[in-house]
Amino acid sequence: MTNSPNLPDVSPTSLADLVDRDRVMDPGIRPLWSPMPRVTGPAYAVRCAPGDNLMMHAAIYRAEPGSVIVVDSGGTPLAVAGGNVCAVAQRRGLAGFIVDGSIRDLQEVREMGFPVFARGVFPKPGTKEHVVASGEAVVGGVEVRTGDVVVADEEGIVVAGADRAAELLAAAEQREAADAAQSLDEWEAAHRRKIETGLAAGGDAAGLHD
Repeated sequence: MTNSPNLPDVSPTSLADLVDRDRVMDPGIRPLWSPMPRVTGPAYAVRCAPGDNLMMHAAIYRAEPGSVIVVDSGGTPLAVAGGNVCAVAQRRGLAGFIVDGSIRDLQEVREMGFPVFARGVFPKPGTKEHVVASGEAVVGGVEVRTGDVVVADEEGIVVAGADRAAELLAAAEQREAADAAQSLDEWEAAHRRKIETGLAAGGDAAGLHD
């Protein structure tokens, strides 16, 4: 796991149970290598002009250590980052990238173990010409603001708003502790009761097999 200090290690699934659907990113943004460590950290939101990566490259020098750079690439396949950008980001202590778009040099990125979630890879990069205001972006269908907290792994990517992040992460941590303390027999018994209640409410009286 790549985790910022003072943030609990909770899974995206636990956090997703506590937030609305619009806080969960499109599954098309996925880990680009495996096994991908979990990434947890404050977002640094970036918007790039279509076909340009200037603001992404600026972000690796502007974001604080532990940050997750979250990028709207402008809707084109041109790569917003490559191996050297990832290497510098890693050296500067950034937790990872989440890119609604593409990167390149995947073999290098995999070998250095830098976490990148993106839609894919593309061998050609964009230009470095256009300044775009940063601080907020729509990435994978989720509105992300700098300072929100991102939790990402192979299960998906969830964003907690800065104003509720501490509360939500603590609740997710408590949920995981409760789940870990429950046996499978206890879980199955509670699950059966819930399913039977739902079936009965819908008029299905057939019950469940033992």
